Amino acid sequence: MSDGSGPRSLADWGLEPAVDHIERVQRADGLILWYPDGPADPWDHVESAMALSIAGRDEAARRAYRWVAEAQHDDGALWATYGDSEDDDGAHDGDEPRKETHRSAYVAVGAWHHYCCTEDRDFLEALWPTVRDALAFACDHQAPTGEIYWTVDPDGEVYEDALIAGCASIYKSLACGAAIADVLGRVEERDRWLEARADLGEAIRTRPDRFDRTWESKSRYAMDWFYPVLCGVVTGDSARERLDAGAGRFLEEELGCRCVSDEPWVTVAESCELVLSLAAVGRTERAREIYEWLFQWTDDEGIFWTGYQFEDEAFWPGERPTWTGAAAVLAADALSGFSPAADLFTDPQPE
Repeated sequence: MSDGSGPRSLADWGLEPAVDHIERVQRADGLILWYPDGPADPWDHVESAMALSIAGRDEAARRAYRWVAEAQHDDGALWATYGDSEDDDGAHDGDEPRKETHRSAYVAVGAWHHYCCTEDRDFLEALWPTVRDALAFACDHQAPTGEIYWTVDPDGEVYEDALIAGCASIYKSLACGAAIADVLGRVEERDRWLEARADLGEAIRTRPDRFDRTWESKSRYAMDWFYPVLCGVVTGDSARERLDAGAGRFLEEELGCRCVSDEPWVTVAESCELVLSLAAVGRTERAREIYEWLFQWTDDEGIFWTGYQFEDEAFWPGERPTWTGAAAVLAADALSGFSPAADLFTDPQPE
């Protein structure tokens, strides 16, 4: 949703260091770690691959998607996290391995995005089984009331609760999967995913009682606020009203978006996703203003820090995640329109 003014390329925005950082951190097998010698997760891995596609780093992007295809389990899932070793078991920081539905399903968004950038049908055909199985895994865990359960443990035990942000992400994944199926003539899968998406959207919009039933509410997290807008679940006047209602809790003027409403910490990735959400409801000028604040949170190389703790006046934590730079690339593309996939989040697909 470019307004035709301002920077018109990654270089104009000063984002080439962010993309270079992503490519440097990518392992030889294609996995994109959060930072050198750090962990990884499938969702952020795909987001980083999307930035590579926007930048025209097509081979690096394809290598990232090949990693997903090779790492995918027989049930269509991936582990929620991976370590820096190519032989890790899917656990990180002492957590038990688990398979999260939204992280596994997000490959559909990346695959569609890469196709929009490149029109590479061969790529889409090759990745189709991966997308098909990933979305089947998510849909297999959809409750009769529409929400999609969050996670499955290594023994197949389902945790029967759902996340607003996670389900909104799956809503977007199902839309992109349906678009892929349409291009490839896979009508049965397309119709199944659109039906699942409609039921999921209805649950998110009208059944708040189906979320956060067994853990503390996640409403203090910014993602719960804007993800239904970002992912096209809530649109039009309802979306604008939702963003207006949360701005006082989450937006810090001249700084960015708080990750958590009650913590003095703005994060670049959430701020960029808010920018995308604002652009999606036509508030491009405000989106651009917020986006331009974020360049104060880069290091001397032009690589983004995770965020800024404004009470301590310090970058915190002291990391430069690949996915943070990727979010910045996606936001810039939406504002300036320099890739064919620039409207991925600003032009939600209809029901």
